Amino acid sequence: MIDVQRLRVLREVARQGSFAKAAAVLLFTPSAVSQQIAGLERSVGVPVVERSTRGVMLTEPGRLLLEAADVVFAELRTAQERIDRIAAGHPRLTVATFSSGGRRLLPGALTAFVAAHPDVEVNVLEREPEDAVPLVREGVADLALAYHFDGPLPLVQGDRPVLEWTPLMDDPLSVVLPAGHRLAGREAVDLADLAGERWVLGCTKTEAFLRRYAERAGFEPVFAGGTSDYFFAQALVAAGVSVSLIPEVALDRSAAGVAVVPIRPPCPARQVGLVTSRRPADPGLVETLAGLLTRAAGQG
Repeated sequence: MIDVQRLRVLREVARQGSFAKAAAVLLFTPSAVSQQIAGLERSVGVPVVERSTRGVMLTEPGRLLLEAADVVFAELRTAQERIDRIAAGHPRLTVATFSSGGRRLLPGALTAFVAAHPDVEVNVLEREPEDAVPLVREGVADLALAYHFDGPLPLVQGDRPVLEWTPLMDDPLSVVLPAGHRLAGREAVDLADLAGERWVLGCTKTEAFLRRYAERAGFEPVFAGGTSDYFFAQALVAAGVSVSLIPEVALDRSAAGVAVVPIRPPCPARQVGLVTSRRPADPGLVETLAGLLTRAAGQG
């Protein structure tokens, strides 16, 4: 029988890439970590890690064990969450969301959800995808409203057996200009039309994204500053500081002093979706809210 504690140690070694770093996280000594891995290897009969001067890597059997461990710990977390909810005496649902998605998509969905389930305690946590996804993985959140740009999904190796990504909508980015800008009256612009402009970021992740698209358009963007709030960035644009690249769900079209102009294809966009557990603690509640969010995204 494979020891669950040894699987826990293997997971941390895989995450940290070394026995010493795993030991620091687990509050073990490196020797204790080594002993746990050696015991695991004895129980399965094959090496599960390869040691080198560059650190520790999993063997193929080790990777199979890691996938199994992720499923085992996801099941244990789900069971504990169900027990906690029974002990609390009332159902609850925790949602993690990035701020602009929470502002645009979540309120309407939650209004309908609370009306249909007034006895459910709803908790909302504002988190960026890189912080929201682990909350679902660890059973702290039941679902996460998240996004990614043109890179991979916001999941890590080992998430596939326990987490599911459901696409909700494409979220195209538009250029936001001061109202008196020379391009403010255009129906659409090429990104190359904005070469030489100063840019303000509404999210730090937008910088690498903008740089890639600007490179394709033949220019190097000049940055006037950055914020962690798209709505603040639009206020800076209205003040005449710069121009900005803003996703659809974060646009404030009622804001004074700015003009929103779409970008001609290839138009930069991010993808918004839901991250849920494949074995949620309360499948009915998660499915209901997921459906309401899907409807909200379709109406957006």
